[in-house]
Amino acid sequence: MNFASDLALNPVFKTVSHAARESGSEAYVVGGFVRDLILKRPNKDIDFVCVGNGIEWAQKVGELLGGLQVTVFKNFGTAMIRHGEYELEFVGARKESYRQDSRKPIVEDGTLEEDQKRRDFTINALAISLNENNYGELIDPFGGIEHITQKMIKTPLDPLITFSDDPLRMMRAIRFASQLNFDIEPDTFQSIIDNQDRLKIVSMERIIEETNKIILSPTPSYGFKLLFHSGLLKHFFPEMVALQGVEYVDNKAHKDNFYHTLQVLDNVSKVSDDLWLRWAAILHDIAKPLTKRFEPGHGFTFHGHEDKGARMVPGIFKRFKLPLNEKMDFVQKLVRLHLRPIVLAYDVTDSAVRRLLFEAGEDTEALMKLCRADITSKNSEKVKKYLKNFERVEEKMLEVEQKDHIRNFQPPITGDEIIRMLNLPPGRIIGEIKEQIKEAILEGEIKNDREEALTLLTEIARKKGILKLN
Repeated sequence: MNFASDLALNPVFKTVSHAARESGSEAYVVGGFVRDLILKRPNKDIDFVCVGNGIEWAQKVGELLGGLQVTVFKNFGTAMIRHGEYELEFVGARKESYRQDSRKPIVEDGTLEEDQKRRDFTINALAISLNENNYGELIDPFGGIEHITQKMIKTPLDPLITFSDDPLRMMRAIRFASQLNFDIEPDTFQSIIDNQDRLKIVSMERIIEETNKIILSPTPSYGFKLLFHSGLLKHFFPEMVALQGVEYVDNKAHKDNFYHTLQVLDNVSKVSDDLWLRWAAILHDIAKPLTKRFEPGHGFTFHGHEDKGARMVPGIFKRFKLPLNEKMDFVQKLVRLHLRPIVLAYDVTDSAVRRLLFEAGEDTEALMKLCRADITSKNSEKVKKYLKNFERVEEKMLEVEQKDHIRNFQPPITGDEIIRMLNLPPGRIIGEIKEQIKEAILEGEIKNDREEALTLLTEIARKKGILKLN
């Protein structure tokens, strides 16, 4: 199989080939770019391997490309060049060996064959020659093409050794399966199960990096089911594992909140590729196991799970090394508010809608996407009924927002203005007055309007015995 015509679409391959020839080295393009070329997926990261000194080779390529900057990573023996929209990485062919207590390999110079053996999966162990005698020829020692055809994830060598050496590869196996909608070959998957305890030597940053890629895959529930059934999920996300299972008391049961969460995640993924909205879907019911109660004559309840779940978000984000900034605040807000629009379906009052718009603010659309996704049932008629009720809420929200402009609410009168108008020093009373005006607007007693707010301020001042307005 020859890919010379495909390589001709990007002149950088001829440049890299020329640099290798001048350096007296053999050159190959390897790994994910080759895989995605065969799968017809876009990939802007191109990895090159030479049998020789990869850094010197990269520096020669940089010169031939017009003096582009070459970033050298001496500790890893690699070099990188940014060329337009592409990121080119260069390394000398190498072989690796591992210690039991670390996933960082001992690296030595090697042949192309040894370099391909160290790759994680057969679909990533493909290489295309950039050498004159066989330019564009595919080198596939482990049947990677066949496994791409079969939609199969398989390790080039014994999977027990592959995963024991570098346990992050277990996460990567599931990530590739989820991204590509591939199966994991049975012996390879069994080896993940057998090596699951080895995940403890992998940093949380690397685990969550792979998890985020699973979350962003087209159908993320597939990846999470593989994480669950392999045993990996319980090693870093026990709160999610705790959602799984159904309890029966007096012939009453609750839904399996793990699989419900995955359905909500998939539903969100159909309408948004926002990583943080998908995280909100994952965490929206995370506190249900901690709030589960059985009420005789009624059944299982999860009162307050939205508030407790919101309080759990910062701890989970901190442990996962996720950003403790507005991204976390967004997820926390959606977890806290996710029941509110659904509850409104039973009593759609203007004041309740105003309060929801006020609290959700600029995240209202994201909240409504999550709430729509949260309507799940095997009974299609029930789903249709709930969605119809939900549409009433959305219509009411639109009507109230157009009338009252509450979503990005700014007080019609600021605290500084109240201080000046009432000739008062800063203090608690200013906050109380601002709160009274805000509550009057949210309750619909006055419009979200400066003149009406000023009239109310005069009334409040009289009642509080503050007679003089400046």
